[in-house]
Amino acid sequence: MAAIPVYRWRLAPDGLATRRQLRARGLRPGGQGVAAQIERPRRRRGPLVAYLYRVADAKPVRPMTPAKWAALERANAARRTCPQCRTDAGYVIPALLGMCVPCAFPEEQRAA
Repeated sequence: MAAIPVYRWRLAPDGLATRRQLRARGLRPGGQGVAAQIERPRRRRGPLVAYLYRVADAKPVRPMTPAKWAALERANAARRTCPQCRTDAGYVIPALLGMCVPCAFPEEQRAA
């Protein structure tokens, strides 16, 4: 197995992009392997690593189908539904609380 090239931060050659950069262009890696990596040095820990893909071999992002949009809507609705009172809170329920704010702090709601 051949080693992939490693570039310093901001010194990668043209024609290579990270997943995020590909997505901003409306592209995806499309099954290709990692072409190279970039490393950003840090003072107290190991370097940050990002994998690079060839832009020329990237494929267009697949469009969302109506079924995917519906599944995404159901998932977001589930994140907004309080398991305690079963109502739509209108915001994503914080994982730390595990329930909507009125259910988590009922005494503060009575005082207000």
